[in-house]
Amino acid sequence: MKKNYTPEDELLFLALGGSGEIGMNVNLYGCQGKWLMVDLGMTFSGNEYPGVDLVFADLEFIEERTRDLVGIVLTHAHEDHIGAVPYFAADLGVPLYATPFTADLVRRKLAEAGLVDEVELNIIRGSDSFALGPFDVAYVPLAHSIAEGHALLIDTPYGRIFHTGDWKLDEEPIIGDPTTEAELREIGDEGVLAMVCDSTNVFNPAESGSEGAVYRALHEEVARWDGRRVLVTTFASNVARLHTLGAVAEATGRRLCVAGRSLDRMIEVSQDNGYLADFPEIVDFDTAMSLPRGEVLIVATGGQGEPRAALARVAEGQHPLSLSEGDVVLFSSRQIPGNEISVGRIQNLLAERGIIVVTDRQSAIHVSGHPGRPELEALYSWLRPEILVPVHGEMRHMTEQARLGLECGIPHAVVQKNGDIVRIAPGKPGTVAKVRAGRLILDGDLITPADGDAMVMRRRIAREGLVIVALDPRGRAQVEGIGLPLDEDYPAFVTETQTDIAAAVAKLKGGSRDRDSVIEAARLAARRAATRWSGKRPQVKVLLTESQPA
Repeated sequence: MKKNYTPEDELLFLALGGSGEIGMNVNLYGCQGKWLMVDLGMTFSGNEYPGVDLVFADLEFIEERTRDLVGIVLTHAHEDHIGAVPYFAADLGVPLYATPFTADLVRRKLAEAGLVDEVELNIIRGSDSFALGPFDVAYVPLAHSIAEGHALLIDTPYGRIFHTGDWKLDEEPIIGDPTTEAELREIGDEGVLAMVCDSTNVFNPAESGSEGAVYRALHEEVARWDGRRVLVTTFASNVARLHTLGAVAEATGRRLCVAGRSLDRMIEVSQDNGYLADFPEIVDFDTAMSLPRGEVLIVATGGQGEPRAALARVAEGQHPLSLSEGDVVLFSSRQIPGNEISVGRIQNLLAERGIIVVTDRQSAIHVSGHPGRPELEALYSWLRPEILVPVHGEMRHMTEQARLGLECGIPHAVVQKNGDIVRIAPGKPGTVAKVRAGRLILDGDLITPADGDAMVMRRRIAREGLVIVALDPRGRAQVEGIGLPLDEDYPAFVTETQTDIAAAVAKLKGGSRDRDSVIEAARLAARRAATRWSGKRPQVKVLLTESQPA
């Protein structure tokens, strides 16, 4: 196994995030003593991190080697590819590279963090390559569910990498001008050593579908509900979908109203960069509510069940925009795995009020931005890489894509996960070392290890509850139980626990009545009482009300 992690005369690949999971993409290429970073993303927290919103890859490996890092290239502007930039880019101290739309969103993030003057942000226009150490990098436009989705062509002394980023094939992309089949075949003819490829939808047996087809389905669906107020929720970053909804509003004779700060920001950035040029005029909330019900189309954030987003507040009747029985909500978005409960809660609230809910299971009002199996097979045949390295997926996605690639004739496939250093060349490709690849969390205002003491304790308290004991020097205790399922038994529990603590402290002999021994005796007595009464094993915190004499 490789022990010196400095790239030598070789081409290495290392994922610190995004391999073995969907989201939080951070990829590194190593060659001739230098590292190149592709994307710097984050993911949103779930129940495993109570009280936390944002999760990041632990960048310790590259933070210890910043002198060897030549730059960070961003493929596109989704949060799982750029969301960590304002938290880490200044400390990494290297230039960022992005196309105009992505750069605009990144610049706004840096401005909000007060870092515009501390981070060098380079805007790359067109497909000309730019040199970063031993790497020559060029952008290759591909369709995705955001403007300016790109693959990267990375030329190295050992061969060419095609790093797909997030992508799909779309003959009617609505926004942007993706690279054609002929152009991709030409890249393949020039030779591709390795294809590092998105695995998200590898189990989908069909193509992901076209944005043009979504326009037709949404037009039909909105027109169907004549005389009713219609709200559409979608991903704010999907500029093509916003263009589609603007066109649907005009075609069905409805005024457009937008609810959600992220939508406002995305429309502004899009128009500043030449997109949504024909977008209809947006009406404010008061105007929308004064129009006849069948003459307004609302676009709102919150399709993933986010509790503070516009759709949740509409569903709860706590938003200036209101829906009534018989009105319609169209979910023009994919339900992200893990969000089933929160999305279901919103849909149940709507249904309870007699509001009609339509999802992509009932109508073709959404298509994915990631490739299904036919699209993967097509790109394999056009590029004809020697090596396939699946990324951007859970382990089941990546192993399945490796299997598919081998079946399609790719000579080698390397299944890796975060922390695996893969040697792509020279020689047979494979994992040559494993390094630490943990997670960090934004907890309040602090970035801390995801497996730190605070989070471990918070999980335990959430699961088992908490008992606080205030103990005076005579062994008399006051007890407060938090989160224990005792209800009417609580007073009896407190009385018995106080008695048990006094007895436990009294049993200590004079030589063993030091501060630590008293605290431990009280802690064990309180925990045993709580377990006896509730069946839980809570955390117990003992506080001495004044110094305990030895």
